[in-house]
This record gives sequence, C-alpha cells and structure tokens, in this order.
Amino acid sequence: MQYQPQPIAGQPPQLSLFEGLIARSLAPFASVTSTPIPQPADDRLSEMTLSGSGDHCRLLLAPILREFSEATDTRWLTLIAPPAALSQSWLREAGLNRDRILLLQARETQATLELACKALMSGCSHTVITWFPRLDKASRLKLCVAAAQGNAQSLNIRLG
Repeated sequence: MQYQPQPIAGQPPQLSLFEGLIARSLAPFASVTSTPIPQPADDRLSEMTLSGSGDHCRLLLAPILREFSEATDTRWLTLIAPPAALSQSWLREAGLNRDRILLLQARETQATLELACKALMSGCSHTVITWFPRLDKASRLKLCVAAAQGNAQSLNIRLG
C-alpha cells in the first residue's frame, strides 16, 4: 500500500519526483554545464557547529579543510582568526596544502567581522572561514553581501 497525499484546497496536487520530471520534460541527471550558476546571496554563507573534545573537533575539521585547500579554484582558502589549536604546524600535520591557505588575525583596530568582509569582497579567496560563536542577523547579512561581491563562500564554524 502506497501513501497517497490528500489534496489541499487551493494548492495544486503534489506529484512524485518522477511524475514531476516527466510532466516538465526534464532529465533527472542532466550533465553539468561549464558556466557557473550564480548563487543567491543567501547561499553564500554556511555554518557548522562542532562540539566535543578539541582533539575530536580537529579530527573532524581536518578533512574539510584539506578538501578546501585542494579545491580546483586557484584562489586562497582564508582562515580568519582561527583558534590557537589550528597552528601552522597542525595545518601541515593534517595534510593541508599550505601553499593555498592564508591565515589572517584581526588587529586591535580592525574587527574580525570587518576583516572577514574585506577578505570576502576582495575576490582573492574562494572560501573564507570564521569562528564566530554566534552570528546575529546584521552580521550574517554583511557576510552574505561581501561573499556575493567577491564571488566567494563564507563558512562560520562554531566550536561548542
């Protein structure tokens, strides 16, 4: 017995995935085009939360950062004010491509958010990673706009 959704007044009936593709004459697995599809500003910022011991968090973080450091995009992977545990030696031991990573620390006169926005807007980085414990709506908007201007991605990692 299959589940059949009940129609809701005022809304078109829900089609299954394949019925919808057939109705629109779309190929389900179309080949990827060579021209990049512009992303809305909302898709430029991602957040990830890691909790647990510091060693465990670094163990989970290493392959993610390694993947970013070996991206086909030749621009920088920029880390803004990373935790002290993510030192130059740890990055090397984790197998990251150090030639493609830029580590930036905020100065007293420059806020970390401002530095992240400048790095995103410059267009020199494919991904800018920050470690803000919490992002308010205004900060999220600033990062999204800056990332869109620089055609970059912003990733905020919250350590719990």
